Amino acid sequence: MTLDGWILILVFIALVAAIARPLGLYLEAVFAARRTLLSAVLAPVEDSFYRLAGVKADAEQDWKEYALAILAFSLVCTLALYGLLRVQGALPLNPQAFAGVAPNIAMNTAVSFVTNTNWQAYAGESTMSHLTQMAGLTVQNFLSAAVGIAVAIAFARGFARRGASTIGNFWVDMTRATIYVLLPISILLALIFIALGMPQTLAGALPATTLEGASQDIAVGPVASQIAIKMLGTNGGGFFNANAAHPFENTGPIVNLIQMLSIFAIGAGLTITFGRMVGDERQGWALLAAMGALFLIGTSVAYWAEAQASPALIAAGVEPSAPNMEGKETRFGAAASALFAAITTAASCGAVNAMHDSFSALGGMVPLTNILAGEVIVGGVGAGFYGILVFAILTIFVAGLMVGRTPAYLGKKIEARDVKLAMLAILASPLAILIGTALAASTEWGRAGVQDAGPHGFTEMAYAFASAAGNNGSAFGGLTATNTFYTYAQAAAMLIGRFLVIVPALAIAGNLAAKPVAPASAGAFPTTGPLFIGLLAFIIVIVGALTFFPALALGPLAEATADRLF
Repeated sequence: MTLDGWILILVFIALVAAIARPLGLYLEAVFAARRTLLSAVLAPVEDSFYRLAGVKADAEQDWKEYALAILAFSLVCTLALYGLLRVQGALPLNPQAFAGVAPNIAMNTAVSFVTNTNWQAYAGESTMSHLTQMAGLTVQNFLSAAVGIAVAIAFARGFARRGASTIGNFWVDMTRATIYVLLPISILLALIFIALGMPQTLAGALPATTLEGASQDIAVGPVASQIAIKMLGTNGGGFFNANAAHPFENTGPIVNLIQMLSIFAIGAGLTITFGRMVGDERQGWALLAAMGALFLIGTSVAYWAEAQASPALIAAGVEPSAPNMEGKETRFGAAASALFAAITTAASCGAVNAMHDSFSALGGMVPLTNILAGEVIVGGVGAGFYGILVFAILTIFVAGLMVGRTPAYLGKKIEARDVKLAMLAILASPLAILIGTALAASTEWGRAGVQDAGPHGFTEMAYAFASAAGNNGSAFGGLTATNTFYTYAQAAAMLIGRFLVIVPALAIAGNLAAKPVAPASAGAFPTTGPLFIGLLAFIIVIVGALTFFPALALGPLAEATADRLF
């Protein structure tokens, strides 16, 4: 490990902390319908959307109506994207003349992008037309991220309101998230990326002459616009198959840093938004501190593991003091690769600038563990925030049992219904991960796609279903996931991981919004200090350990032990 590597990690954390408050305040103003710097331009646009859709901005929904609106909207988006993928060969803006996508891949991709997973069982530059990339995938990058933000704001209203029967209006929240937050920031990021060398063109490919004198076609297209929202919306779906390791998607260290910051920006800002909405900003900082502590631990382990050569490389004659550079870009190095891997899996983004399959056993376990923790270490845009609040409810319940008091969070009593719904949300993703991995490991269908035998092959299967159910979308590698089993099984895992968390979260929000706020007593458990932060982080770790330790023992831990022994 080097000083430069640690400086990069610490500078990144400091910049995220600096971004969180101003962005959090802006988000709070947007969803409180207060005027912002962009209101003069965007308010008329917002109003025109409501008129066209027949939506009354001041008409609110209860949690059931809010949930049904999300489910109906997601269904329509899935069907529309599936149709576009199937017929893209007959549509314009297809300079490569790509045919329609196969039914199982089209279904998997449609579900993937609508659920904010962005798992890609295809190579973008050799499968998707420019129209599909722009009107299909990029549009869903915006909309799926906006749905996550809307749910996060609705959940926060559950704590902020008292005696209320409604938690907002989904159509209004989604519209504001898109036009006031995601769209303007993405335009700014895209312009920065273009200035730093990222392509943005409708051309299909550029001819080039290699150093050996041969000719080669280099794929290009509307890259910068997709990469901007890919990172900001924690989508992760790349324009190219190599994702953020491709030089056109990630042109150098400065762009790499900007992309890492944009992955965490909104997720971190939403914690401050929550604090402002409930009238105590310290509540938001406490949640962000718990996220930050878990993130720093995971990043440190990944960097330590990748800063040393693997036993296999040493046996092949690599200098033992050299870092593990297999599957990594030399322009980024071990530190930036380990940091990016920790960020993209902590934030449910799924973008990758290195091959996780080439990480050491313990280094590769960190991205997997981040996903298995419930994608709450900042997490996906919106999803990480309501995910960690679900864990906060469980933490308060456990703390109440420990001291023999009725648990309460922000003056709202946490009762049996809240805890049952929280546990349903927490267990939905593990259910899909463990059942999916078990089916893959025990059937010829699942084993047919595995590249490696033994513990590493098991990790490849476990990571694939964790990435799907955790709505992360990153690929560990070494797994051919284009067969019928994986495309349909992973689509089911994506749906479970998305909507069996959203619906219970909204039910909790509706239940809490109807409750009165009880004044804090002398014996109330403080939720802004180190004790709460530590207990929250501990609960996240212990729930993950109890649920997934056997799977980790069969995969990365067994592989790490074998490396040391043999």
